[in-house]
Amino acid sequence: MATESKVLYEFGPFRLDPDKQALLREDRPVPITPKAFETLLILVRHSRQVVTKDELMKAVWPDAFVEEQNLSQNIFTIRRALGETPEDRRYIVTVPGRGYRFAAQVRTVREGGEDLVIESRSRSQMAIEQMEDDQPHPVHLSMPRHHKPIWKHTLTMIVVVLLALGAVFFLRRPPPIALGATNSVLIADFVNTTGDPVFDGTLRQGLEVQLQQSSFLSLISNDRIQRVLRMMNQPPNPRLTPDLAHEVCQRTASAAVLEGSITSLGSQYVLGLRAENCRTGDILDQEQAQATRKEDVMSALSQIAAKFRSRIGESLSSTEKQDTPLAEATTSSLEALKAYSTGLQMLSSTGSTAALPHFKRATEIDPEFAMAYAYLGRTYGDMGESILSAESTTKAYQLRDRSNDQEKFFIVASYDTQVTGNVEKAQQTCELWAQTYPREMLPHALLAGLIYQVTGKYGNAVAESEKAIELDKDFAIAYDILVYSRESLGQLEEAEKTLLQASQRKLEIPWFLLHRYRIAFLRADTAGMERVAASGSGADEIANQESFALAYAGQLQQARKMSQRAAQLALQNSQVETASLWETGAALQESFLGNSAAARQNAKESLDLSKDREVEYGAALALALSGDSSRAEGLANDLERRFPEDTSVRFSYLPTLHALLALSQGQPSKAIDLLQVATIDELGQPRSSIHGFFGALYPVYVRGQAYLAARQGPAAAAEFQKILDHRGIVVSDPIGALAHLQLGRAYALSGENTKAKTAYQDFLALWKNADPGIPILKQAKAEYAKVQ
Repeated sequence: MATESKVLYEFGPFRLDPDKQALLREDRPVPITPKAFETLLILVRHSRQVVTKDELMKAVWPDAFVEEQNLSQNIFTIRRALGETPEDRRYIVTVPGRGYRFAAQVRTVREGGEDLVIESRSRSQMAIEQMEDDQPHPVHLSMPRHHKPIWKHTLTMIVVVLLALGAVFFLRRPPPIALGATNSVLIADFVNTTGDPVFDGTLRQGLEVQLQQSSFLSLISNDRIQRVLRMMNQPPNPRLTPDLAHEVCQRTASAAVLEGSITSLGSQYVLGLRAENCRTGDILDQEQAQATRKEDVMSALSQIAAKFRSRIGESLSSTEKQDTPLAEATTSSLEALKAYSTGLQMLSSTGSTAALPHFKRATEIDPEFAMAYAYLGRTYGDMGESILSAESTTKAYQLRDRSNDQEKFFIVASYDTQVTGNVEKAQQTCELWAQTYPREMLPHALLAGLIYQVTGKYGNAVAESEKAIELDKDFAIAYDILVYSRESLGQLEEAEKTLLQASQRKLEIPWFLLHRYRIAFLRADTAGMERVAASGSGADEIANQESFALAYAGQLQQARKMSQRAAQLALQNSQVETASLWETGAALQESFLGNSAAARQNAKESLDLSKDREVEYGAALALALSGDSSRAEGLANDLERRFPEDTSVRFSYLPTLHALLALSQGQPSKAIDLLQVATIDELGQPRSSIHGFFGALYPVYVRGQAYLAARQGPAAAAEFQKILDHRGIVVSDPIGALAHLQLGRAYALSGENTKAKTAYQDFLALWKNADPGIPILKQAKAEYAKVQ
């Protein structure tokens, strides 16, 4: 394959000049990287023949071992230079399982004399386009050349030529473009030819941070990218090369791919950005910036992002208002940004446990990295470590000024939902967030899952979760929230349809299994419950649900074993706070069913593991129900001191605890008055219900008990009937079964023996297989005999 000087190859409107390594279209130079040029020349010289991948790789990289994706990227670069589209492969044809074939007719021509203009263009072009070539450059090439070595120029000459080309570039750049409201954009990994791995993944993350500030743009989320890659049978976290990015872009029906590059010129760096229509390959925009030092790279990246936002039609006032420099918005450390970027990738592809050490590393490198702390808080929260979550989220909140507007919304909303628990403030933040960034999915998910659930506005929760799904159809948690909201409204068929929709999109998270168990329970589908339990036998959440279902039926001995299993499984996964929540649930089961000694022991064990607010509330409640008023009051005081803003604490936990303590002192009227404040969100699901599956409608249940103690039968009956009318909120909490018994007592107190008899029968039917020695069961049978 020796190169012959003065021999040119022509095909269609193109001409290849091997001597000058130039590709021309109608006498105009076409940008192409050196390795891509070599690949094209081999294919052209073997026109109409199949050249295997192995032959190409050995010819282009004779002295280096490279992966096949390097060749794939070269082929992509060639196709882009020749203007090919996926629908129109007129030049390069892929022969599956073998290699590639150049399909066009090639003419060989000779040309006399040197063309210095073309040679100058070729050399300067290679300098600027080297930033797009991430292939290794071995010393020996497979194709000997007779022209002078390309890189025998001084740095000064290269910079001068680059500046001259930059002027031409901006004069010939495409006209302004506009991305519509429904268009989305995907960012590919930057091509890094500097040899410095700190830029790998980092620049893509930096560009994403900058572009997320725009309320004009919609970026494809990492979660969605990872899902599409899994469907393509790609390994976890593959490099998002231009070829791969274009395919993901097409599969997600997105508008454009942003391809970035960085190359070094001595101690300086050149950054480039190209926006392409991922369906047609049309270039929508090209940007370029220089950095004199490594420390200035992020500043140059910020400049490129601002120029791109302007080019797509975003107003100058919007760009200036939402354009915090990258070093100020995120971190000034490239190493910290790289660790953060890796953490986000792991969070999307593998989960919180894998992501955690990377976020921790980012905070260690840059102790003022606000978003790294915010995501560290999120991962701890996902793992059930609420105290550690609160610590990291608080740190992020303290550093929130070192973030851009979009990030600041996330940090403040996280702080109000995870630390203070102030749902009112969180709602205001999320509503403003959604208004400012109408294409952002997260505020709608937070409104649906952590705000409207707590306040009992389930219709609003449905609407917001549907909006989140509309904005990101592959965000699995939005489906989980929608199912949860449908369950709470008693809309089981709609909940099942939502799970089916998620399954059709190949979305699956552990919480979906949990919902299938809960729906089967609400349908009294014992066989369905058993199937789900068998498929999730190693999950502590399923074991905990089984424990509640057994306690609901009065099978307390089996419930104890299952709650112990749930706690052990959680501890095996190092989820101490989760284990303490399961122990708290066991304590409440014992206390509601009248086993005071066991309730006090479980409460102690749960508090030994954690002092989380939900654990303290559940333990205090179990202690109050089992007669330990002193310790219960101490825990209530601690909750009031530590969480003065928390919505669940103020309007659910404390009223319920104080009312129980008043009842223990024989003051039912005081208990009723204390519970008045709880009527605001009484049908809501407090944090304890969301995280530990206990606490929903507890103020209603205690108010019913207070009315019974005050001998107000009709009022008591109304409260217990309220629980029975909202089974989708209570699900398998024992108060759902005990409400039948309490309703029987309320009717008996009112002299309505027929209704009382029916209520007692309903309770005894639920407890037909209950453990015979449970104190409350003996009481129920004795009371039922009296209304016969």
